[in-house]
Amino acid sequence: MQRLIRFFFQGLLILLPFVLTVYLVYLIFTMLNETLFSALGSLLQLVFPALEAGWVSDLAGGLVTLALIILTGMFASFYLGRFFLNLFDAVLTRIPLVKMLYNSLRDLFNALLGDNKRFDKPVAVSLMSGEVMVLGFITREEMEEFGLKDKVAVYLPQSYNFAGNVLIVDKDKVRPLDIPAGTVTTFIVSGGVTGKP
Repeated sequence: MQRLIRFFFQGLLILLPFVLTVYLVYLIFTMLNETLFSALGSLLQLVFPALEAGWVSDLAGGLVTLALIILTGMFASFYLGRFFLNLFDAVLTRIPLVKMLYNSLRDLFNALLGDNKRFDKPVAVSLMSGEVMVLGFITREEMEEFGLKDKVAVYLPQSYNFAGNVLIVDKDKVRPLDIPAGTVTTFIVSGGVTGKP
């Protein structure tokens, strides 16, 4: 009986991460399908009346979305494309409520995925006289514009969460880590269990 229970938990440990990952991908795809893909599929049905409603039009909408994303990336790599995107960017950053949302999301995605990644300087921060250390990423090395000399901004991601906190700490409390940023991120988000044998 004990072996059966052990096999059960071993199977659970193997299956849960896989099933949850597949489920999250499914949820994201379903959300996109219900909003973007089906909307584009409906538009495609207006242009091509022979296109059947249902999964065929949704698949066509998904393919059009993928093509649109790639074309936008290509368009942004040319001078004229950058000009129009900067113009669009300038318009969005002048609308009061939209400005706050757009700037935050744009900066977050640029920090995570863009050419100028911001979470690329992993550090250990000493807290409470060095008795406690936390891992994070330096996001700003100078804080003088806030009147905070010799301080740095450190982002501390939370474990099992997509949230985090920004701490302003003395520069001498921060120790750079010679570890890839992705390894540190995975370690923090997993609650420190990633990499254990």
